Amino acid sequence: MTDKTDIRKPGAGFTRREALATGAAAGALAAGLSLAPGMARAASPKKGGRLRIGIGQGATTDSLDPATITDTYMQVVNYGLRNCLTEIDGNGKLIGELAESFEVSKDAATWTFHLRKDVTFHNGKTLDADDVIASLAHHRTEESKSAAKSLLKAVKEIKADGKNTVVIVLESGNADFPYIVSDYHMPILPAKDGKADALSGIGTGGYILDKFEPGVRTFMKRNPNYWKKNVAWFDEIEALAIIDPPARVAALSTGEVDVIDRVDRKIVDQLKRQQGVNVEEVTGNQHYTFPMRCDQDPFKDNNIRMALKHALDREEMVRTVLSGHGSVGNDHPIGPSQTFYNKDLPQRVYDADKAKFYLKQAGLSSLKVDLSVADAAFDGAVDAGVLYKEKAAKAGIDINVIREPNDGYWSNVWLVKGWCASYWGGRPTEDWMFTTTYAAGASWNESFWNNERFNQLLLAGRTELNQDKRREIYYEMQQICRDDSGAVIPMFANYIIASSNKVQHGKVAANWDLDGLKVCERWWFA
Repeated sequence: MTDKTDIRKPGAGFTRREALATGAAAGALAAGLSLAPGMARAASPKKGGRLRIGIGQGATTDSLDPATITDTYMQVVNYGLRNCLTEIDGNGKLIGELAESFEVSKDAATWTFHLRKDVTFHNGKTLDADDVIASLAHHRTEESKSAAKSLLKAVKEIKADGKNTVVIVLESGNADFPYIVSDYHMPILPAKDGKADALSGIGTGGYILDKFEPGVRTFMKRNPNYWKKNVAWFDEIEALAIIDPPARVAALSTGEVDVIDRVDRKIVDQLKRQQGVNVEEVTGNQHYTFPMRCDQDPFKDNNIRMALKHALDREEMVRTVLSGHGSVGNDHPIGPSQTFYNKDLPQRVYDADKAKFYLKQAGLSSLKVDLSVADAAFDGAVDAGVLYKEKAAKAGIDINVIREPNDGYWSNVWLVKGWCASYWGGRPTEDWMFTTTYAAGASWNESFWNNERFNQLLLAGRTELNQDKRREIYYEMQQICRDDSGAVIPMFANYIIASSNKVQHGKVAANWDLDGLKVCERWWFA
């Protein structure tokens, strides 16, 4: 037996005091909520109806395999069908989900999860430790392309201690590990012949899959045996991929859908005045990026990367593309609400002369480069690319903006083309964000960046429990990312959701879009 500390009782989460003691920081989840006038969200929930959700992402290449999920359409479907070991609730607090409690050894290297005993899958199978082991192993195989593979890289052993207890041993301590297993890539799937059944859609979630059309629509029906009480209020869920922003708004206005995400920021004020429609806005860590592949020319040269970072007018982009519904970025992914945000790092601004200086350092007087964009990456990505082009021209940089098809963008452009548009919903902790997107060899390292000092600090920060030392580590990592990585991060964007006034809910979470992707479970009809 390990010397166990920090026992989690059923439903318990990390308090601020506990987070400071263990290093498990969830500052990214502290969110503000802005409601349209007259928004009613306090009435008692009741069951019934079909919720129709118009989602601004989705592709015909989508799959039910959680390892391959890249867009909001599949994220919402996934959380409707499945549960994880832990979850982040509407108040931004980490709590147990399929794990009724969990505990950690003093060195933060051994985590023990105690499973709920009253949970069954949609096919009637009772949840047990074998399902958890198979589900996590699904991401750890040599051939796996899962984004969760890098998150689980430090796992040395996963074993059962009886039918309802799972012990996960890490190569070194990770105070944030319980946050990691709340990731939408890592729901618990039923084990079948020792392997996770990843493609059937069977889970333990509040809804049962009825029909799945990749990138088009998905139908789900309420699970009558759902183990959670007082959630999953709708009889049915219909998730529709409506990528075109005007088409989403039109679908809401005509009553074809009840909720839409990614509202066009240019029409927020107009939509707020529309009778029967509520618009709400939450501030989280969603950010938009233009990642350059550091393994391809001309982006192998950091002088080129720095030139492009200085050739962008962030403030103008926030005003025009976001219509003011967001804040400027600083070429690293950590937002102001996170615990270890480097407030001392100077804000990068548009400077054509500095861009010319870095071109000269690269031995160039001018540069021509392709930038692939599509509104599938983020609403306004095409406009952002055009604005980027206009400003960069003053520095002698000719950006050829290539408008790519929305369908298949995440398969054919992202992680493929040398420079493109992308977006991130943020992650609950600094370690998680950096590990997913900036660590050497990570499946979703979208700029294919490899910085030795950064990678050393990443490991040090993960195991460090002293908060002051941890702050120093993450401050330096943000500076390195800002000044060396292939990430151009112009802005942080608020989540904006619009819905029929028939729809009600509690406080809207800001860790992901659509109420932390839990809209199916948490909302109801008036």
